[in-house]
Amino acid sequence: MLTPEELLNAYANGIFPMADSRDDPEAKWYSSSRRGIIPLDEFHVSSNVQRIVRNQHYHIKFDYNFRQVMEACADRDSTWISHEIIESYCRLHELGHAHSVSVWDQKWELVGGQYGVSLGAAFFGESLFGWAKEASKVALYWTHQALLQGGFELWDTQFWTEHLAQFGCIEISAEEYEKRLKKALKKEAEFSVAHKK
Repeated sequence: MLTPEELLNAYANGIFPMADSRDDPEAKWYSSSRRGIIPLDEFHVSSNVQRIVRNQHYHIKFDYNFRQVMEACADRDSTWISHEIIESYCRLHELGHAHSVSVWDQKWELVGGQYGVSLGAAFFGESLFGWAKEASKVALYWTHQALLQGGFELWDTQFWTEHLAQFGCIEISAEEYEKRLKKALKKEAEFSVAHKK
């Protein structure tokens, strides 16, 4: 299993683990010459997602059933989230460095969510899933709220994708990323929402 010390040291240096499959016994370490981030002041969602949030269509929980959120993120034909990674991040969650936003329908069934790692004022979004209408986007919305209210400065998505671009994700060089990461690591932040509708 990856130790909390190994994981936190890796994130502090811009490195993250990924496995080749769910049953891969040993994760590999990765970095990137181009890095995806979502500037907190440029994040946006569609008016439809905003309406769903306003109407309280879903129940939202923070750091609730963390393992279940990770298992759901890994529940796909091809995944880099191995059993080792799940166990390692659950340990990190127990220590307060891994967080989740979970989205539940009116029957209290899990339908969407995201998890990630926090270190200083940096948040590293790891994976996202949605099994109901706009549920993954609602999870992103509330992740943004937690980062804003908690005083975070860097929202790392690791890679830029067209899907993430619709929320404000941009791509920056490894050098620029390192500069922003070092600045964020010098500050403290808390993954939380003071008031949630």
